[in-house]
Amino acid sequence: MTADSSQSDSGGYEPDASRPTGLLDVLSVAAMVLDAEGRIVFWTPQAEDLIGYSAEEALGKYAARLIIHPEHMQSVTELFADVLETGRSWAGAFPIRHKDGSTRLMEFRNMRLLDDRGEVYALGIAADHTMLQRVETDLALCEQLINQSPIGLALMDPELRYLMVNPALERIDGIPAEDHVGRHLRETLPFPDVDTVESALRQVLTTGTPLLDQYHVGRPPTDPDHEHAWSLSFYRLEDAGGRVLGAAASVVDVTERHRAAAEADRARRRLALIASASTRVGTTLEVEQTARELAEIAAPELADVVAVDVLDSVLACRRKRRPDSGPEFFRSLALKASYPTVALRAADPPGEMAAYDGDRLVTLCVHTGRPVLVRHVGEHDLPRIARDAEGTALLAQAGVHSYLAVPLIAHGEVLGALDLKRTRNPLPFDDDDVVLASELATRAAVAIDNARWFQSVRNTAVTLQRSLLPEHPPHLTGLEVASRYQPAQATSEVGGDWYDVIPLADDRTALVVGDVMGNGIDAAATMGRLRTATCAYADLDLDPGDVLHHLDKITCDLEHYIVTCIYAVYDPHSRQCRIANAGHMPPALARPGAAAELLDLPSGAPLGVGGIPFETTTVEFAPDDLLVLYTDGLVETRLHPIDDRLNVLLSFLDEPGRPLEEICDLLLYGLRNSDDHDDVALLVARAK
Repeated sequence: MTADSSQSDSGGYEPDASRPTGLLDVLSVAAMVLDAEGRIVFWTPQAEDLIGYSAEEALGKYAARLIIHPEHMQSVTELFADVLETGRSWAGAFPIRHKDGSTRLMEFRNMRLLDDRGEVYALGIAADHTMLQRVETDLALCEQLINQSPIGLALMDPELRYLMVNPALERIDGIPAEDHVGRHLRETLPFPDVDTVESALRQVLTTGTPLLDQYHVGRPPTDPDHEHAWSLSFYRLEDAGGRVLGAAASVVDVTERHRAAAEADRARRRLALIASASTRVGTTLEVEQTARELAEIAAPELADVVAVDVLDSVLACRRKRRPDSGPEFFRSLALKASYPTVALRAADPPGEMAAYDGDRLVTLCVHTGRPVLVRHVGEHDLPRIARDAEGTALLAQAGVHSYLAVPLIAHGEVLGALDLKRTRNPLPFDDDDVVLASELATRAAVAIDNARWFQSVRNTAVTLQRSLLPEHPPHLTGLEVASRYQPAQATSEVGGDWYDVIPLADDRTALVVGDVMGNGIDAAATMGRLRTATCAYADLDLDPGDVLHHLDKITCDLEHYIVTCIYAVYDPHSRQCRIANAGHMPPALARPGAAAELLDLPSGAPLGVGGIPFETTTVEFAPDDLLVLYTDGLVETRLHPIDDRLNVLLSFLDEPGRPLEEICDLLLYGLRNSDDHDDVALLVARAK
């Protein structure tokens, strides 16, 4: 029996046992066949469910009399005759009479059938009108939601091939809907972790447990230069019988949220970097150390390669001149890379000086006092960044793609530049980076400026102090001496410590060690005045206590200065040393075969107190005896009791026969620390 209809389907379809049938089950579509007389010759179980009559009750009966109300009989008869005569199908809603006497509205499809003998039949397909309307409404709603939703939606078969995608997903991955169908998931997803996504989706197919809000980042074909973010959710699809039909995936574009979160995180890291810089940059008053601290802060948070270069004229503290367009001489202070790179070979090693022409970007930066930003470095930019052709080639090899130079400015003076390059970091420098780099440069520039002026003043004071310290006399009768002066390692200025060796009449020698309390050029100058006065009083052949008495009067005339001093006179003929102390640390005496000891002298008052007499003590000083005079900077620290430190000093004198120069070095290196805050004068004498 064949269908004879103007709305015929294409033939040749082979039934697929795996094809989903859930929708037909929901609709409970009924079918019946009538002969030319209108009698029922075919009746499905669904027809029994829908209309109430069993096949035994319906077969052979006139359909119109069985299920049609009398008032609709004529119109139904006419429709039936028209279908059989013309072959035109008819579709529409029509009320039928249920076996229980109720009336139900049914959706009908009627068409003519012909068998192999040419006999004519009528096929009627019916479904409950209310159920059909509900399904149609649901389908329409789903279709509109799918097509108009901003969420990307996709249906996939169990092999993860696309069956359908909505327009939103087309926009997300930039692939037309028709090009999705039949392709596998991994062929369209712009995620670098597509294997993870596919594995998760297969797990959903296996377990039936949805996987919700999975965060993924990638670069879609529609915008390959920028990173996008999506939230993915996966669900398993089943029919009414629980058979797995495939999977559904929803894709929500959360790029704006991702970028906002990234920007917030970036802002937090920038604030943390600035906060860290405030504590890590400028920890010492050393120019090179401050520059290294700046470079270590900037790499790798801000740049992959960082250089700190200062104008040579700035380090020399020469008067600044107006910027011009000529070359500049830079002194490299620091160089830092976040990973090994040939870009380091293109930079000037720390400590070296280099000339950069006026057309170089770093020179332009210091001339204008403004940042120089090259977001995307091209071949024509590299020669303006590098010092020479070799450097240009090395920067190209390193993959420098973005460049930023920021001036180091303090108190209105351009000191140099912070030079930043990106190689591995794929992002170009932007305006926010300029602000951050400028903030770091400003903080570091003030510290560098303070350090360079401190070093200048300190160098001046050290030079002055050293010029005031004596040279050893070429020959001393019966006495061998060695001395050291060491400036403070971690203070803003040098102090006023001094020593002196003064030849006297009758082969005697005066040994002096003193300490002007204070620091800087003024303290050094005061020390020079007292040393000159000491030499003058020593020539008068006065008792050591009287010498200190006269020095006390001079010191009282100097405002705000207190001085400690040890004055000793050695007589090689009597083998004695006469010593007076003005509030100074006790000398140490070491004799062969005996333990070193501190001389028990009246401490006296410091010079400058006034009105207090100074006593002279006589000490035996035989050949090979060792006398050590020193200032408090040798033994005093902020962490250790002074008695403990003095005991350490004595322990270093266990072999008084050592060469005197060796003893001086042993005491300095054994007792001094790199961060000591006081200078030291040391004088060691041995009787011959």
